[in-house]
Amino acid sequence: MNTLALERDPALANSDVLNLDALFSAEELAFRDTVRGFVNERIKPNISHWYEAAHFPVEIAREMGELGLLGMHLKGYGCPGRSSVEYGIAAMELEAGDSGLRTFVSVQGSLAMTAIHKWGSEEQKNTYLPGMAKGEIIGCFGLTEPTAGSDPSSMQTRAVRTETGWVLNGAKRWIGLANIAQIAIIWAATDEGVRGFLVPTDTPGFTATPIEPKLSMRASIQCDITFENVVLPDTALLPGATSLRGPFSCLNEARYGIIWGAMGAARDSYEVALKYSLERMQFDKPLAAYQLTQLKLANMLLEIQKGTLLAIHTGRMKDAGTLQPVQISVGKLNNCREAIEICREARTILGGNGITLDYSPLRHGNNLESVRTYEGTDEVHTLILGNHITGQPAFR
Repeated sequence: MNTLALERDPALANSDVLNLDALFSAEELAFRDTVRGFVNERIKPNISHWYEAAHFPVEIAREMGELGLLGMHLKGYGCPGRSSVEYGIAAMELEAGDSGLRTFVSVQGSLAMTAIHKWGSEEQKNTYLPGMAKGEIIGCFGLTEPTAGSDPSSMQTRAVRTETGWVLNGAKRWIGLANIAQIAIIWAATDEGVRGFLVPTDTPGFTATPIEPKLSMRASIQCDITFENVVLPDTALLPGATSLRGPFSCLNEARYGIIWGAMGAARDSYEVALKYSLERMQFDKPLAAYQLTQLKLANMLLEIQKGTLLAIHTGRMKDAGTLQPVQISVGKLNNCREAIEICREARTILGGNGITLDYSPLRHGNNLESVRTYEGTDEVHTLILGNHITGQPAFR
């Protein structure tokens, strides 16, 4: 379903009830239209097939690189160097297509590329970042483990220093892109603290296995990884990261993008439900003419407008250098939670037709169950906020 076509519908013209578009510059709106056009032309016509077939279109990596969507918030080394708000806008538009495709941009740019950009040596940055920005090199980011999700401090993956470098052993789980990546950023416990390593995926002992079957994020790839005596040179070490602060700084970049992305999935679900309600006739009038339908649509629109306003404010703070981690938690917690409810409510307007892949809300809702879980569950972000409010950590 074409979002640009939807926006020409008079009813959708009334959906930006707070005139949030006025908060963007002309350049930001033009960039949004570019990304939205790409989503309409490249993702939306194909996503039903990709989702049903559990297929990630690898070729789209270079297409996104050509648009400047990979590592877009990073500066130098061939990266686009756009603002945080522009990155958020891109995340919103991409997730209006599908969470799995937005997740690729997040894993590549906010996690893998950010780890190298923040914590890598000059040689590592020059070696990998230009190709990753073009989509010619795909990266992945290994932190979560089979028994260490919300508590990465309990990770079992370990790297031991040798005379010539390191030997890596352990396992990671739910690692996006790992079986198609050329380079993996792997976090491991060492005698010197948690360290990050650049691991070429063709290194002997590195094995990535896609997790199948899945009910969510079917148009993207998540893997189990095992490391069996993976031998690495000293140059594999990310020199700047010496503790969990290293991976956490990357997670905050990814969490920030989710604040915007979740509202993209919610907006698309709302638009589909609104258009359907205006066209679907029941008892001689359109569904949109019934009070209960208008109640659903009004509630959805309120949360989309509030969530988008939250995303914009968060982005402006990030660009100003004032954004705090707890504020990212507020946005991730709120917008994921509200987006899932919007998708579910939108599906009810579609009736039985809403369980088919002809319509997007249930697909978005299924995807958002994963988005709600990764980069910090609801529970983790609630405790981060609770700790901020009370000064009492309640994680253990």
